[in-house]
Amino acid sequence: MKKLSGGHIVVEVLEKEGVEKAFCVPGESYLGVIDGLYEHSTIDLISTRHEGGASFMAEAYAKASGKVGVCMATRGPGATNLSIGLHTAMQDSTPLVALIGQVERPFKGKEAFQEVDFAAYFSHLCKWAVEIDSAERISEVLHRAFYIARSGRPGPVVVSLPHDMLEDVIDYHEGTVAEVEQPEASDAAVEKVLAKLSSAKQPIIIAGGGVMAANAQEELARFAEMVKVPVASAFRRFNVLSNDHPNYAGWLGFGSDSELIKYIDAADLVFAIGTRFSQVTTQDYTLLNEKTELIQVDISPDSIGKAYPAAFGVVSDAKRFLQKAFELAKPVQEESREKAVQTCHKAYLDSSTPPVSFASSEFAELNAVMADIVVEVPENSILTSDAGNFYGWLAKYFRFTNEKEYIGPTSGAMGYGLPAAIGAKAACPDKTVISFSGDGGFMMTMVELETAVRANLPVIAIVINNNMYGTIRAHQEKHFPNRIMATPLTNPNFAAVAKQFGCEGETVRKNEEFLPVFKRALQCDKPFVIEIQTDPNILSAAQAAK
Repeated sequence: MKKLSGGHIVVEVLEKEGVEKAFCVPGESYLGVIDGLYEHSTIDLISTRHEGGASFMAEAYAKASGKVGVCMATRGPGATNLSIGLHTAMQDSTPLVALIGQVERPFKGKEAFQEVDFAAYFSHLCKWAVEIDSAERISEVLHRAFYIARSGRPGPVVVSLPHDMLEDVIDYHEGTVAEVEQPEASDAAVEKVLAKLSSAKQPIIIAGGGVMAANAQEELARFAEMVKVPVASAFRRFNVLSNDHPNYAGWLGFGSDSELIKYIDAADLVFAIGTRFSQVTTQDYTLLNEKTELIQVDISPDSIGKAYPAAFGVVSDAKRFLQKAFELAKPVQEESREKAVQTCHKAYLDSSTPPVSFASSEFAELNAVMADIVVEVPENSILTSDAGNFYGWLAKYFRFTNEKEYIGPTSGAMGYGLPAAIGAKAACPDKTVISFSGDGGFMMTMVELETAVRANLPVIAIVINNNMYGTIRAHQEKHFPNRIMATPLTNPNFAAVAKQFGCEGETVRKNEEFLPVFKRALQCDKPFVIEIQTDPNILSAAQAAK
């Protein structure tokens, strides 16, 4: 038995839970935890320049590593800054534990310095928000926080730590890491799904983040091949199936291929696995019609029937369901089903091929840039992105495979791309990590370039600069034509700013300038910023394709 302070007990639990990286902005209200980390070199604490950056890094680290992400912030302003990444983790079903300092216990309820009721504030942003009032309960509650974060539908958990509680010294009783046992469908349930799939005339599989969280991509590929059904990926879940797989039919989201939408509209059966049917995936909840039968498999019963009525719902881990389904399924031999798979994949390939000829322009064209990126991005890469109109080109033309992974916010958070790339690089230092941002989003978290330099995490940051909030401008021109307000921006020379941070940086103004710069960035051992100046009159990939 050893006596430890509350702050040191927190770190003992982190180490026992297998935490290797944590991201923070340091604060006086949880210095007891930071002091505990001083004695635990197995946990690398990466100090960031803004709490939003820290939470984005932790969220992307969790996606890239498959572990629970950890971030820390001080009370009040620090915690509220942290919340953007926690909301992202909630909508993306990412396991994350946030440790937040809190005011001293005797001061609570007096509107003390930076006081916020965190359990109330985060109750709708997270799976669970809890405050630990007694050092004796740190081990118990914090282990439970990790269990809740990674079990069922994964998500973020907030743990509030009163300043004075972290300084209490008690006898440390080692806790237990709870194993997560995922639910598994019965044979009868799987056979019922297989029977419906077998008898369907035009079925389609819509697969989401639950497939990726369960590492079930290989099982999905084998199953789709056996039953001869095309597979569409939910919004920003490109990696459910390698995009070069013959059963891949394309992605759902902003600017989805019209042929895929038509196919789903005519489908008599949709088999949805591991997707919550978000507003974007469903095209504002218009994707399915009343004639389509829905079978939904999800690890969380709360997701079944939430967006659309399900004719049959199965609560199961995606990997376990697909493994059992593959064992019980009989190969489908119908020629019409094979033809449908081929037609869908060809439509995807046609729509995702960048144009080969480009008109002369005073700006770099994203069609041309993407044509180079598609060829040059190496295997073993991770691509991250913000929200923004530039994302349309990445979604449309880049084919994500088992060796080329995408990490992006289904929450649509701006400022995500750069810190997410840093978090992903911290998780996978041997991979090439490239972020994509617009000028608006990049400026929100550009300060994290210093974090990348200090932590020796050489990411490539591509900044698409049209000097405006482009997505909002597009909506503004559609709904309020000729009444432009609030969307114009001015920007610094991003390449020059990058060099001031200790990075490398280049500005691309013409199509032919991009490729040599990109090749240099791929070989650079420092963070590298590529600013691409684009035509402010071209606001979408669809507009550029006309």
